[in-house]
Amino acid sequence: MGTRVSSIIARRRHPAAGYAAIAGGLVVLGALYSTLTMGGASASAPAQASTGIATGRTLFVESCSSCHGLDAQGTSQAPSLVGAGAAAVDFQMSTGRMPAKEIGAENNRKPTDFTQSQIYDIAAYIASLGGGPAIPSPGQVSTAGADTALGSELFSANCAQCHGFAGAGGALTYGKNAPPLTASTPTQIYEAMLTGPEAMPVFGDGVITPAEKRDIIAYVIDTRNEPNPGGLSLGRTGTVTEGLVVWLGGLGFLVLIAMWLTAKRRDHVRPGPGSEH
Repeated sequence: MGTRVSSIIARRRHPAAGYAAIAGGLVVLGALYSTLTMGGASASAPAQASTGIATGRTLFVESCSSCHGLDAQGTSQAPSLVGAGAAAVDFQMSTGRMPAKEIGAENNRKPTDFTQSQIYDIAAYIASLGGGPAIPSPGQVSTAGADTALGSELFSANCAQCHGFAGAGGALTYGKNAPPLTASTPTQIYEAMLTGPEAMPVFGDGVITPAEKRDIIAYVIDTRNEPNPGGLSLGRTGTVTEGLVVWLGGLGFLVLIAMWLTAKRRDHVRPGPGSEH
C-alpha cells in the first residue's frame, strides 16, 4: 500500500503532470464557453430573425438595389449602406425619403409605400452587413419624466439654428433645407440624432446622452401643443424672421404713406384750366 501511494505521489510531482492538468483545465473551460456562447447565440438570433434578414434582402433587391447595388455596396447614384445601421434605414424609409422616386427627391418627406414590418426586415438585413446604430426601443424614446426645460436649452444650443426655435424648419446653404419636425415621431427624432441624415451632424451618446435626447424629444412634442401667445404666428419661424417681417412691413407701409402724401400734394398745387403760367 505504501509503495503504491509513493508511486502516485511521484507521478504527480513529475513536471509533465502540471502541463497535463493545465491542458485538461483549458479543454474543460473551452467546452463550457462553447456551450454558453452557442446558447446565447440561439437566444439572441432565433430562426425568425434569420427569416427577417432573408425577407429584408429580397425586398432590398427588389426596391433598393438599383441605386445602392445588389449587396448595398453603393453605386454612382447612391452611397454604400454597409455600416449605416438599422436606425438609418428605419428613419429614411418610415419618413418616405427612401426609396426616392427620382434623383433630388431623396430628402423630401412623403408617405411610405412599405409596412413597418417590411421596413424592419430591410433594416435587419442592412444591419447584418456591418452593424451601425440600432433602432431605439420604445423605452429609449419615452418622454415620461423628461425635462422639457433642459430639452429647450439643448434644442436651442444644438438644433434651433437649422430647424427653428419651434422645430418649424428653415433654409440652409446650397439650396438645402432643414425639415420641420411637426410630423416627426419620437423614434424618428431619436434616429435622426443618431444617424445625422443629409446635412445634419451626428449627435452620438457621447455628445448628447440618451437622457438628453429624450429631453429634446419631450420639448419638440411639447411645442406642438403650446398655443400662440398672440398675434400672427408666421409659422412660428422664430423671433429674427418675425422681426424682419415686421420691419419690412412697417417700412413698406411708410413708403406707401409717403407716396400717398406726395400724390396728394401734387393734386393740391396743380393749376386749374384758366390759370396763367
